[in-house]
Amino acid sequence: MKFIWFALTLSLLACKGTKQGQPGIPEDTGTYLVVLGIAQDGGYPHAGCRRDCCRMVFEGKEAPKTPACLGIVDEANRKLYMLEATPAFPEQWRRLQEISGFREKRVPDGIFLTHAHIGHYTGLMFLGREVMGTKDVPVYAMPRMKAFLRDNGPWSQLVSLQNIDLQDLKADSVIQLPGGLRITPFTVPHRDEFSETVGFRIETPHRKVLFIPDIDKWSKWQRDIVSEVQSVDDAFLDATFFRDGELQGRAMQEVPHPFVQETMQLFENQPISEKVKVTFIHFNHTNPLLWDKKAQQEVQGRGFSLAAEEMRVKL
Repeated sequence: MKFIWFALTLSLLACKGTKQGQPGIPEDTGTYLVVLGIAQDGGYPHAGCRRDCCRMVFEGKEAPKTPACLGIVDEANRKLYMLEATPAFPEQWRRLQEISGFREKRVPDGIFLTHAHIGHYTGLMFLGREVMGTKDVPVYAMPRMKAFLRDNGPWSQLVSLQNIDLQDLKADSVIQLPGGLRITPFTVPHRDEFSETVGFRIETPHRKVLFIPDIDKWSKWQRDIVSEVQSVDDAFLDATFFRDGELQGRAMQEVPHPFVQETMQLFENQPISEKVKVTFIHFNHTNPLLWDKKAQQEVQGRGFSLAAEEMRVKL
């Protein structure tokens, strides 16, 4: 289970988020996930937002949050991977270096992209000649995503200058990495203007984790999310919006996502052993789970978890 261990009592469920062991150091050495960011593409606070949710950050009442991103640390093989390249890439890459202790590593050993929305790939710009000037960083992408990067500037310059080395992802086909680490993409329904959208299944011989930061609605997917969660040890799921009506002056059907309330309802009749697998991530700035203690306690009290930056999950 997570480095965050959950007791099956309401009082301890409300305390989820407490790390085990010495701060900043996993209890075991080996391979583990690190949450590098938890917010929706625009981060928190959000550009143009003058509502109380973002004002709290500017007033120092809440800490800013970076867009959703996971890191993978493989200590035995001294490898670092990133799932997503967000606009907060400099901060998130530095955080992964510091947490892993691999400060000498200049670049990730691989970057896995879910899709072509701005919070999930635009961090690649920092690999270009204007900033890091990297050489052949492996970037794993689906066919349409690869074509988008290869055929459109400024991303095409990263390819032509060999700052990045595009690697093939194929739906439901395993990418085998050192140390028994396996990453498998699978397609999910989303607004695919420029590319496909995928989630990832991350596996070692010991544990399995789902990562689905973006999906339109669970009902639109050909797979059953409850069954998918039953087949793994942990699952990071889309929590862009908490409830309907959250956006002011904008039709929410234009940006469909499963509401957290809907996801919790799907798991309502599942045992606590299944609910504790679910960690919500990818919070829009309007989502009260970023800043409302009552909403946070409601979700945790029902057995679910909320992603926090620097949370670690054993693999």
